[in-house]
Amino acid sequence: MPTHGVAITVPEPHGSALQDARERFGDPLARFIPPHITLLPPTEIDEPSLDAFQTHLGVVAAAHAPFRMTLAGTGTFRPLSPVVFVQVSSGISQCELLETAVRSGPVERTLEFNYHPHVTIAHHLDEDRLDVAFDGLVDYRCSFDVTSFELFHQTDDGVWRPLSSYALEG
Repeated sequence: MPTHGVAITVPEPHGSALQDARERFGDPLARFIPPHITLLPPTEIDEPSLDAFQTHLGVVAAAHAPFRMTLAGTGTFRPLSPVVFVQVSSGISQCELLETAVRSGPVERTLEFNYHPHVTIAHHLDEDRLDVAFDGLVDYRCSFDVTSFELFHQTDDGVWRPLSSYALEG
C-alpha cells in the first residue's frame, strides 16, 4: 500500500541549507527526505481513501491562513528517540492547529509521541554524530512565510516527493 505524509516544506534557500547539513552530519536519509515540518507522519493510504483525503486537505487549507515561521536552534528527543532537530520557535500554534485538522479527516493515524513541530537534521545516528548535529546548528536561525503544505508520497526509490500542494487561504 502506498505511504503518504503531509508536511510544510522548508522553502529555499533554507531547505537546501538544512538538507546539506543533514547530509554533512552523516544521515543516510538526507537526500531521501526534503526538510519539512510534519503534519501527518508516514501513513499507508489506499487508493480509494486517497481522493477523500485530498478533498479533506483542500478544506483544511482553505480554513487556515498563511503565517510566519521561525526556526531557531537545535533540540533533541533523546533518550526517547535518536533524533536531533532544528526547533520551530515561531509558528508552533499554527502547526498544531494544522496537524489536528489534517488528522481529523478520513485518514486515521495514531501518533507514537505527542505532536512537536520540528525539522529533523539527524536521525538514527550514533550518539557522537547526534552530538555533532546538535552542536552544528545550535546557532541556526531563519524565518519564512508558510503559505502552503504538501501531500507527499514515498516513491519506489525511497524518496519522498510532493504529490500535491495546498495553499493556505483562511
